[in-house]
Amino acid sequence: MILKDRIAIVTGGGSGIGQAGAAIMAREGAHVVVVDRSAKASEETVTSIAAKGGSAEPLAIDVTDDAALSNGIAEVLRRHGRIDILHNHAGAQVAGDLEQVEVAGFDRSWNLNVRAHFMAARLVMPSMRAAGRGVIVNTSSSSGVLYDREMIAYTTTKHAVIAMTRQMAGDYAKYGVRINALCPGWVDTPFNEPFITQMGGRGAIEAYIREKVPLGRWANVDEIAEAILFLVSDRSSYMTGQVLVVDGGETVV
Repeated sequence: MILKDRIAIVTGGGSGIGQAGAAIMAREGAHVVVVDRSAKASEETVTSIAAKGGSAEPLAIDVTDDAALSNGIAEVLRRHGRIDILHNHAGAQVAGDLEQVEVAGFDRSWNLNVRAHFMAARLVMPSMRAAGRGVIVNTSSSSGVLYDREMIAYTTTKHAVIAMTRQMAGDYAKYGVRINALCPGWVDTPFNEPFITQMGGRGAIEAYIREKVPLGRWANVDEIAEAILFLVSDRSSYMTGQVLVVDGGETVV
């Protein structure tokens, strides 16, 4: 098991990609703290991991609440003594162009997709720096390297995550901490509902994917989880400040 005895935190671990990432880390020997604002979702992920022989615990907090996030991470450090892996995955899609998007929605996107990543990384960094090692993965999106039709809040935040990741990586490589960004493409989860609605329904998005994605299909969460495992493990030990795009080829055309 390539993550044996490591302590990992996964935000947004109650569903979708976050859940799959938490599961694969546990499968490979990590103890995973599953963070989600839904206590039920967090606990269900933990139960699923335990049923397969893995080790995990739930942490039900809103990652945009600085005090709750700080207290939660401090408690993980108190119980386990260290944090080896942080996967900042919690995020949201908010649809709309410059004139249509609600300002409150833009602010919510920024707070969840960027600021919460910043805060979680800030809170785990002293422990990682003291240990001389650690891995942080920030989830961006293929929308972080592409134009995404009438999704100004989402694309702005996802581009920002990449810039922030590169800056963090450059600043903290000397301490042995690696920081990379994950950019999933079209993954078939409920997360995409705002864009599907905007596109005109399921049929329209299926046609769009067939046309725009060279592999001609959605990814499934397990395919993205494999990329997460690569980034958080020693398989990527000489990789930092990079953007791993897993999008079926969409960004090459």
